[in-house]
Amino acid sequence: MQTNRFLARHFENADFNQYWYSEATINFMVSEAQTHGTRAAFVSTPSVFFSLTDKTLRANSCVLDFDKKFASDPGYIFYDFNAPEDIPVAVQHTFDFVLIDPPFITRDVWEKYAITARLLLKEGGKILISTIQENEVMMKELLSVTKRAFQPSIPNLVYQYSLFSNYESDALSMANPEIPQ
Repeated sequence: MQTNRFLARHFENADFNQYWYSEATINFMVSEAQTHGTRAAFVSTPSVFFSLTDKTLRANSCVLDFDKKFASDPGYIFYDFNAPEDIPVAVQHTFDFVLIDPPFITRDVWEKYAITARLLLKEGGKILISTIQENEVMMKELLSVTKRAFQPSIPNLVYQYSLFSNYESDALSMANPEIPQ
């Protein structure tokens, strides 16, 4: 039984290549954001943004997404990865934590998301991203992130993702009990 309000209200949209994390993985990602960020950008990760429990962090954060069904939220910024620099000047270089999970895993898409990440992050900011393990070398090159032990559960996705970050975290060094080892 799902208790996460976001998952209960929003169905995945295959047209947007939306596949939600499991409830436990959302809770994990929320914890990472709330532990390591004071102002966070959730890029193509609305399930985590809308599940934040820290009211201060939620008020100081934004969700950047293509899906306009979220546009009524004051923290929503329309985002099309094909225009990676089309980020409002007022939010550029203002985030100390950025979470990214693009709808596609190809190099051309990740290059665009990397541009956006650099525009959003303030100096010394932390990045947490979700993509396939096979992108490890590319992720290191584009965003200087390292693969972590924790793997997110995405129940309706056919392949397993990994998490990468540019910071150390005890939680990220633990295996996800949802994922068979």
